[in-house]
Amino acid sequence: MALNRDSSGARWRIRPDGPAKVTGALTYLTDMSLPGMLHGRVLRSPHPFARIHSINTTKAQALEGVCAVLTWRDVPGLNGYGIAVQDQPVLCRDYVRYVGDAVATVAADTPELAEYALSLIDVEYEVLPLIDDPEAALADDAPKLHPHGNVLHRAGYERGDVAEGFEQCVHVVEETYVTPRQMHAYMETEGGLFVPEADGRLTVYAPTQHGLMDRLQLSRILDKPQADIRIVSSPIGGSFGGKDELNVQPYGALLALHTGRPVKIHNSRAESVRAGLKRHPMKIRMRTGIDASGCILAHDVHIIADTGPYATLGAEVLNFAVEHVIGPYRYEHVHVSSVSVHTNNGMSGEFRGFGGNQAIFALEGQMDRLARLADIDPWEFRRRNMRRADDPGPFGHPIALTNGAEQVWRTLGQSALFARRGLCADAACDPTSPPWIRKGIGAAFVMHGAGLGFGIPDPAGGRLRLAQDGKIEALFGYEEFGQGLIATLELMLIEEFGFAPDDFRIVIGDTDRVPDSGSTTASRATSMMWQSLRRMREPFRAALLREAAAQLGRPAEELTLGEGGVLEMGGAMRLVLAYKDLAIGTNEEIAVETNFIFPASDTKRVGAHLLYTYAAVAVEVEVNTLTGRVQVTDQSHAIAAGPVMNPQGYLGQIEGGSSMALGYTLTEEALMEQGHYMTKNFDTYLIPTISDSRGGFEVFPIEDLPEGDPHGPRGVGEIGSVGLAPAIAEAIFQAVGKRVTKLPIDPSELLQSAVAIGKEVSG
Repeated sequence: MALNRDSSGARWRIRPDGPAKVTGALTYLTDMSLPGMLHGRVLRSPHPFARIHSINTTKAQALEGVCAVLTWRDVPGLNGYGIAVQDQPVLCRDYVRYVGDAVATVAADTPELAEYALSLIDVEYEVLPLIDDPEAALADDAPKLHPHGNVLHRAGYERGDVAEGFEQCVHVVEETYVTPRQMHAYMETEGGLFVPEADGRLTVYAPTQHGLMDRLQLSRILDKPQADIRIVSSPIGGSFGGKDELNVQPYGALLALHTGRPVKIHNSRAESVRAGLKRHPMKIRMRTGIDASGCILAHDVHIIADTGPYATLGAEVLNFAVEHVIGPYRYEHVHVSSVSVHTNNGMSGEFRGFGGNQAIFALEGQMDRLARLADIDPWEFRRRNMRRADDPGPFGHPIALTNGAEQVWRTLGQSALFARRGLCADAACDPTSPPWIRKGIGAAFVMHGAGLGFGIPDPAGGRLRLAQDGKIEALFGYEEFGQGLIATLELMLIEEFGFAPDDFRIVIGDTDRVPDSGSTTASRATSMMWQSLRRMREPFRAALLREAAAQLGRPAEELTLGEGGVLEMGGAMRLVLAYKDLAIGTNEEIAVETNFIFPASDTKRVGAHLLYTYAAVAVEVEVNTLTGRVQVTDQSHAIAAGPVMNPQGYLGQIEGGSSMALGYTLTEEALMEQGHYMTKNFDTYLIPTISDSRGGFEVFPIEDLPEGDPHGPRGVGEIGSVGLAPAIAEAIFQAVGKRVTKLPIDPSELLQSAVAIGKEVSG
């Protein structure tokens, strides 16, 4: 089965949240309002690095209509947050370390008044020498951004002896790859509505990827029991990792509790750019060597990541990058060292791909260069070196058995796009192309870990219950932020239980109602929903049928579940008891819950994964030799992720990830100079549109899993975003002979090669 934009089939359904989204009828959390609410704003540092000598709020507090002006003194609990390390101040006391650092927060009757109040807060700063280069931050004489210094985290891995390995190599490639700071560019910026309730509780309506983690963090900041805080976190207008950490929640919560009134905060796009998370910029130096037969003998890697002023999940991202610069290949000798460094640049943090994008761009670039040196077809070179089905993982750790690597390698090699490789790149091969257009086809091979990895808390679970109104409720602690989670869960419920869509109600994103299912990150939600339903299916079916049997006075063995209610077994499968009547007739709640941990490898290596999704991607590009601009004209993706739960969602995830990767490769970079963003809005930060994704787009899902595999479908939320950059880079080389080492690709760098080709053609 191949999925493309024209695919159709019985399992293709209208998304439950689709009509409201496309018509604009859906109310996002930042659209919410209440009578009498106040408007919150945050005063942020104008300096990348400075010492605070004083904060004077007297003038702002004196304004009529200003109801609260808060500083660090007004934080009742922990003045810090962060999922892993709580090192980012809620409100800065002594230092500011980037231009988005929060110094004060205001609530007023109108947004305009709140903004004016911010302008009246007088902060005396002593500007300090900044660090905007992670390599400079490692120098002994560099200013120290934190008491522990400028190093957040170091990670590495070693097997064999790389020095000895390189002595045996016939060909060696040494290259440095540079990747950019990328914006998540979600449709809905950070914001929400914060409501103090009459009973003393606080309700938070704000986008997040992990409502229960937000509740925990807010309880620390507010010095308030978790049970007194309710987080309602769906629907979300996009995230891609950017709303995994707290953002405006501490300020809205503090202001609401201080004033006793609802408070709304909604970042402008400019403030979102300034204060929000971005993808970690990395510099990756690789040296890789092979023997005469093209087998990799030695692989030496050094990574420097710019994590910005605070930790977020910078250590975890670096661990993931270390794992994925080793990736799906076999090495006799390997050595990886890496460091994540604090700077006064913008915040780096969680982002779709989680360090895999940077690592795979570099690793696949090495594979293409080595293949050319050895005069071996690049795809055959990968086959010679890729891990076997029973090989251990990148860290030599146990992983789930799968032949996904071989499957995607073979499937992509059989695609029509791949078959066009090697045809001449100039217009003579395509009479419809002008002579200044050069074409090339490149491919990349990907192995991407799912879940948080060993040693990191990764709970999962769900709940099924028969509600009083007769609806079957499926309750999960996940968030819907456009990825199609609700649609996928709907299909699972229909297929697992035989329910009709009207028989059940999906409940997500409300900490008062849902169990702890873990974070909606790391390509884990679909897999964990599948696991949860499998665990709950028989106990829940049995409980419903026992109650139905008691009410009907019939043996449970004669009954089954189906559309509308309980059915009589037999030829006619007649409805004998509607779910609504079943609910009315019972005196006890019928509910089943499961709790477990996302599958992890049996290893002591923190972050090592058990489950991997394999993928291969081929792209065709056109390079305009007059401008150096690159256009992707065709794509083929082979994905080995197990059974497809939702064909529309599956295709949408690969298409969406590919579009994000297209921007990462060709146009997107959040430029900074001296700790300040130069790209402050979408007028200068160029995101691909549908016109940039013209041409073919085909996805080949490989649904086979080894016999007896207990893990079910793997996630595909990230896999479509990690392989495109190196495939495009190789396609460009095939078109104009230029090797790319830095993203996004600068058209001016392609012009020299393009001009040389133009002279060759004209001559």
